[in-house]
Amino acid sequence: MTGPAPLARRAVVEGLGTAGLVAVVVGSGIQATELTRDVGVQLLANSLATVLGLGVLIALLGPVSGAHFNPAVTLAAWFTGRRTGRRSGDATGLRDLAVYVPAQIAGAIVGAVLADAVFGQPLAHFSTRDRFAGHLWLGEVVATAGLVWIVFGLARAGRAHLAPVAVASYIGAAYWFTSSTSFANPAVTIGRAFTDTFAGIAPTSVAPFLAAQLAGTAVGLGLVTACFGRPAPGSEDEAVVPHAGQQPAAPTRSAEESALTR
Repeated sequence: MTGPAPLARRAVVEGLGTAGLVAVVVGSGIQATELTRDVGVQLLANSLATVLGLGVLIALLGPVSGAHFNPAVTLAAWFTGRRTGRRSGDATGLRDLAVYVPAQIAGAIVGAVLADAVFGQPLAHFSTRDRFAGHLWLGEVVATAGLVWIVFGLARAGRAHLAPVAVASYIGAAYWFTSSTSFANPAVTIGRAFTDTFAGIAPTSVAPFLAAQLAGTAVGLGLVTACFGRPAPGSEDEAVVPHAGQQPAAPTRSAEESALTR
C-alpha cells in the first residue's frame, strides 16, 4: 500500500478489528469460566488471551486504519490533529471521527454476539453484571489515561512500531492493577453490555464507565504533553500505528540520547 486506504475501507477495518477484540475478550472469558471456578485463573486466562489477540490485531490492521479500535483513541487522535492544524487527509479528521466511532461501536456489539454464539450462549442478552461503584470509575480513568499516554507517547517519540507489543502488554497489565479490569474503551464497554457472561457489564453501569473513560482520555493527553511537549504544526501523531503512506513522528531527543536507551 502506497497511500492511505479509502475511508470506507478504514471504517470496515475498524469495525472488524473492534469486533475481533471483543470476541477475544468475551470468548476467552466464557471459556475460562467453563474450565475453572478459580476467579484468579479466570482473569489470568482472560487477560492473556486479550494481550495476544490485541497484539495480533494491531500488527495486522494498523497499517490500514491506524488500529484505533477505540473511540477514546480516535477522539484523542482527532483532538491532537485539530490542535496542530493538520488536515484530515494527513491524520484523523472530523469526518474520520464521525465514521470510525459508529463502526467501532457496531463492531463491538457484533463481536460480543459472535462470542456468545460460538459458545452457545443466549444471543444479545443484556448483562446483569453490576459494575456501578466509584472505585471502578477511578480505575477506568487510570486505565484509559495510561492507554492514551502510551499510544500517543509512542507516536510522539517516533516509536509507533512498538505499539502491537506495548499497547497489548499495557492492557494485559491493567487487567490486574485496576479495580475495573481495564475496559478503557467506550465501544468495548457498550459491546460487553450485550453479553451476560464473565466479561459483561450491566447496561446501567455503562454510562459512568463512558464518562470515566472520557475523563481518562483528557488526563492521558495531558500526560503526553507533560512528557513530550506539544507536537510541531504539521507533524504526524497518528495512533495506534501510522497508516500506509504516513511517516512516523521523528524523535525529539538527540541521536546520542536515543542511543543510550537502546
